[in-house]
Amino acid sequence: MAVHYIDEHEPDDIKGSIQSAKNAEKITEGIRYYNNKDWNNALKEFLSKDTAGFSYDEKIELAYYLGLCYTKLEKYEEALVFLEQVVTSGTDVLRIFQCRMALAYIYVITDRLKMAEYELTRLQSGGFESPLLYNTLAYAAYLQKQPKTALEFYEKALEIDSNNTTAMNSMGYILADSGKDVSRAIRLCRRAVDIKPNRAAYLDSLGWAYFKSGDTYEARIWIEKAFELAPEEKEIKRHFRIVTGGML
Repeated sequence: MAVHYIDEHEPDDIKGSIQSAKNAEKITEGIRYYNNKDWNNALKEFLSKDTAGFSYDEKIELAYYLGLCYTKLEKYEEALVFLEQVVTSGTDVLRIFQCRMALAYIYVITDRLKMAEYELTRLQSGGFESPLLYNTLAYAAYLQKQPKTALEFYEKALEIDSNNTTAMNSMGYILADSGKDVSRAIRLCRRAVDIKPNRAAYLDSLGWAYFKSGDTYEARIWIEKAFELAPEEKEIKRHFRIVTGGML
């Protein structure tokens, strides 16, 4: 789809402290798999560890990576167990921020909105308001078919960072697809493309916004570019068929 939870700002791009790096020495192979986006092998590696010889901090570091792996694999109930361990017992402030953000996302995805609100409030009160947090919650709201809530979160992300392309693109797509404000949708999507011209999702969103405005000529130009970059992307293929009238 053209709306994204993560894009140029992956949750795991947040770096921990030097102490966290030291804590991770016993799980380096799992981290290597994780950094290569091989979530299944990373999870197997982490689960294979005998933690009898681990220090308390090393166990928290392992819990951190297990929580992220389960989140990536959409095994949310398992993820919650480990993310909660980090939040309640960890000492690395950045790790706790990241895990609270992941918890908020999972709670929205699993329709536990009050718990999501609690995590968001904790983050805000701790001074951790960020575009990434609001993009996460916006994406979750979108998946729950709550476009109005999603738009509100994307607005907050843009209030903090007016050049955040994830928020621009996703908000533009929702405004266009819903027909709520197609003119603004085009402006937002165009800005995202100007900043990241080789992102297929951004090109697709811009093309779809033009299509919704009735400009099929411009729509075809941008969606064909998106299709060239990502021909297997389901939503781009669907838009390509609609705009070009072609069969794949």
